[in-house]
Amino acid sequence: MSSMRTVHAMQTKQFSKSKSSKSSSSSASPIGNEKAPEVWKRAVAKRAMRNKSERKKINVRARAQGSSFGRLFTVTTFGESHGGGVGCVVDGVPPKLRLTREDLQFELDRRRPGQSRITTPRNEEDSCEILSGIGLDGVTLGTPIAVLVRNKDHKSQDYGEIAVAYRPSHADATYDMKYGVRAIAGGGRSSARETIGRVAAGAIAKKILKQIANTEILAYVSQVKDVKMSATVNHETMTMDDVEKNIVRCPDDSSAVKMIEAIDEVRVKGDSCGGVVTCIVRNCPRGLGAPVFDKLEADLAKAMMSLPATKGFEIGSGFSGVLEKGSEHNDPFYMDEKKGLRTTTNKSGGIQGGISNGEVIEMKIAFKPTSTITRPQNTVNRDGVETELKAKGRHDPCVVPRAVPMVESMVALVLVDHLMMQYAQCNILSGDYATMRDGNMPTLYDAVARELAAASAKTNMSTKDMKAEYEEN
Repeated sequence: MSSMRTVHAMQTKQFSKSKSSKSSSSSASPIGNEKAPEVWKRAVAKRAMRNKSERKKINVRARAQGSSFGRLFTVTTFGESHGGGVGCVVDGVPPKLRLTREDLQFELDRRRPGQSRITTPRNEEDSCEILSGIGLDGVTLGTPIAVLVRNKDHKSQDYGEIAVAYRPSHADATYDMKYGVRAIAGGGRSSARETIGRVAAGAIAKKILKQIANTEILAYVSQVKDVKMSATVNHETMTMDDVEKNIVRCPDDSSAVKMIEAIDEVRVKGDSCGGVVTCIVRNCPRGLGAPVFDKLEADLAKAMMSLPATKGFEIGSGFSGVLEKGSEHNDPFYMDEKKGLRTTTNKSGGIQGGISNGEVIEMKIAFKPTSTITRPQNTVNRDGVETELKAKGRHDPCVVPRAVPMVESMVALVLVDHLMMQYAQCNILSGDYATMRDGNMPTLYDAVARELAAASAKTNMSTKDMKAEYEEN
């Protein structure tokens, strides 16, 4: 023990000597802060003494951490709940897609607040502006599309209490833990208002999927609190009108009444409740998804769990599948005269081995009760003092009715991204590129090709028909 104390004393002495030496010649060290560890000071000083010619160049690529989604079809959202506005930048959109502001506004209107008594009373029109990426003829240019929605009806004074007091189960505390600073009013980036950018981008993705494969994405509320939808919905024939016919967005009228009553019950008490959104995809192209890490359901799960207030994700049979034996759970194959290879059941939820099989994709997403409530709650402030918080502001007593278009949009973003990856890898050597000559694309080859390309954008002519007409001419 005495020898250990001796060694420690020697080390302490050497450290003190080194520290005093450094203090006397602060100019030798680029770091003037005496609290910095000596090893840092020595490393920085050594690096500063290197000849510039000997230094290695380091190229750093920065990406908006946590705010970008997708690989080929990419979306970056921006803005805070009570800032000047929110929106998105969408890159990778194919050129010559006919796109209007109304295409985006339709989906944003489904998401906007103030729709009914069971949503937040915040009165925002959520009117979108398309700032770039669309030509004078109304078709996409292939360049980034920027969409902006300006904030108008925000009451930042309602968030004075949470400036120092953390809302239980909200992101106030964790944002402080990560960044040391946060946008207090409205929750900033942790607010569901961030999803405006997702829904706008999703509207573009939906249109691409509809035009290419007649793919339909429909979501609906299947559970609120303990009220589950009692009737069975035919996922082959269900329409958006069936979903939008009531304020809770449940296609079963009798269940919808009970769901609305459950939301009203917690709303008048200053409380909140959660629920489940079911989403289906019809006519999804076969073959989307990649083995191992980039399975289609894996990307769908990430997309869903990135939405605010999500706590669970199921696809196909989900957790109930563990109750069955393999002989009961397997989906037997058969040959359909019109659609070819099919399955008699759909326990897989339209995805097998991480790849879409052509059946209806079925998934469920669980949303927790809204964190911000007006009932008093015990919490802690930024100084570590326990206190009581009674939040103000306007908040959804149940998020699931407005979450429906958000879920649809995220599914669309995943599918378009995988569709583009599928074409990039598996279709590049197909006949679709037979019109390429001498290194030139047909749209650049001659006047006839350019005329045909322009006509196809207006008439939505298929690639196959366009190629046939081009070859004929």
